[in-house]
Amino acid sequence: QVQLVESGGDLVQPGGSLRLSCVASGSIYRINTMGWYRQTPEKERDIVATVSRGGSTAYADSVKGRFTISRDNAKNTVYLQMNSLKPEDTAVYYCNTDDYYTHKTYWGQGTQVTVSS
Repeated sequence: QVQLVESGGDLVQPGGSLRLSCVASGSIYRINTMGWYRQTPEKERDIVATVSRGGSTAYADSVKGRFTISRDNAKNTVYLQMNSLKPEDTAVYYCNTDDYYTHKTYWGQGTQVTVSS
């Protein structure tokens, strides 16, 4: 089993920045790709960015050039640096990972990001 705990969500003005963190615990050695997803009441949960065990990253087109995902395996933590935030980035952001051996997926509880003036 893997547990994920997100933090860092906040209210920020358009153009501002935030850094989200997600700490993993439990069966750390089983963690595979880690990622961030986001969801609003009007939309399904969508992928934002992912980082593989080897450090390869991928981004949704809507955040390319503004968001950066990174992981610190020594701290069992994945980060999402969000710059040039827009009102349409407002959502609950969820951390995700899957089990390297079984591909079972795990989710954090979510952290609210609100971009508004």
